[in-house]
Amino acid sequence: MVCGGFTCSKNALCSLNVVYMLVGLLLIAVAAWGKGFGLVSSIHIIGGVIAVGVFLLLIAIVGLIGAIHHHQVMLFFYMVILFIVFLFQFGVSCSCLAMNQGQQVVLLNSTWGMLENNTKTDLESQLNCCGLLNVSNSRPQFEADLENCRAPCKKQGDCSTCGDKMLNHATEALKILGGVGLFFSFSEILGVWLAVRYRNQKDPRANPSAFL
Repeated sequence: MVCGGFTCSKNALCSLNVVYMLVGLLLIAVAAWGKGFGLVSSIHIIGGVIAVGVFLLLIAIVGLIGAIHHHQVMLFFYMVILFIVFLFQFGVSCSCLAMNQGQQVVLLNSTWGMLENNTKTDLESQLNCCGLLNVSNSRPQFEADLENCRAPCKKQGDCSTCGDKMLNHATEALKILGGVGLFFSFSEILGVWLAVRYRNQKDPRANPSAFL
């Protein structure tokens, strides 16, 4: 059977969805591992990562079942949802790659403000820093974070701000994040293309009158 045939398209789509399932399970396992070892105590962050993993796992299961049974309806919903995910992820990845220093500071400030106190203290302990940015427009928040900080450097009286540490590596981290996001977004558009192609192919073993 040539690569463009029914069997090859079916096997390629099944293989791609198996990879998506593994990635979803990996996200769930990493979130559970981080919670179990106390690396992250915020239930919102843990729940968000687990939700993404479960969503990806469910989409992969729908695609896998649709590919195995050549189910027209399941394949249709699979490729529509996957295309929406592709658009969202492609936009976020491009934004990460195009973000400058000023935008990184704005993003850090807005994200830091949404974090719980337990999450902030965990992050400060991991990075060995206190507070986000010691600037005039956020001085009250910085002083409150400094008072609650439990990082080892506080005992030594020589702590740098977490914002400075993050900004030192933010550009590189955003490039990696954007690059990985772009890679997976193109794998998603490949899944959409395979689903469309496979859905319109005729099963050579099926009854010709039952195709549509």
